[in-house]
Amino acid sequence: MKAGIIAAGHGERLRRAGIATPKPLVAIGGRPLVARAIDAARAAGATSVACIVNAETDRVRRFLEETDFGVPIEIVQRTTASSAESFLALRPLLEAAPFLLLTVDAVIAPAAVRALAERAVARPDAAGVLGVTTFVDDEKPLWAELDRNARIVTLGEPARARHVTAGVYFLKPVVYALADACGAGSWSAFRLFLGALLAHGHVLYGYDVGASVDVDRPEDITAAERLLGLTGRVS
Repeated sequence: MKAGIIAAGHGERLRRAGIATPKPLVAIGGRPLVARAIDAARAAGATSVACIVNAETDRVRRFLEETDFGVPIEIVQRTTASSAESFLALRPLLEAAPFLLLTVDAVIAPAAVRALAERAVARPDAAGVLGVTTFVDDEKPLWAELDRNARIVTLGEPARARHVTAGVYFLKPVVYALADACGAGSWSAFRLFLGALLAHGHVLYGYDVGASVDVDRPEDITAAERLLGLTGRVS
C-alpha cells in the first residue's frame, strides 16, 4: 500500500502567532508533524510514501531527503493554490492502487490510522473510507452524516451530522476519474472534492478514529501532545 501526505500549506495562523517554522516541521513531542504522519502511514502498512511540499522553502524537502523513515519517500515540491490541487498533484504517484491519504496537520493516534486502513479493505463497494470523529476541533469542520452502516449520507450539513472529517482517508484510484470528468481546476479545497465524489454517486464510508487535533494554532500543539500522551516528555 502506498500513502500520500498533503504538506504544502503555508501555516499562516501559526505564522501570525510568531511560529516561523514551516508547519510540516512543527514539532509534536519533539518530532515534526510530517515525520509523525509518515510514522502513522508506515504503521498502517504503507510501503512507500508520496509527499507534496511547497516551494516557498527547501527546509521540508531537505528534511525528507536527509531522514531515514524506513520506507521510500517520493517528494513533489510545488506551491499549490489549494488542498485539492495538492491532492491532484500526487495523482501520478498514487493512482495505481488503493492508497492512504493524510493531511500533515491532522494528529491522530497511529493505531486509529492503522484500524482505518484495515477496515477499508472490508468495504469493497467503497470509493473511499474517510476518517471521522465526534471531537470537533477544527474551526471550519467538514460535517459528515453517517447512516447505521457507517455509509456517508451527506457532507457539509451540520444540522444532520454528528461527525466531522479527521484528515485521514483511504481512497481507491477511481476517485481521480472525477477530475477527468469535471476538470482538475473544479475545486478550491479537498473538502469540495470529497463532496463532489458523493454528489456524483461514489460510495463513501466513515470510520471513527477517535479524538484528533488539527494543528493550526500554538495551543493545538499542546492539545496534540496531550492526545498522544506526550505532555511532559519528548518522543
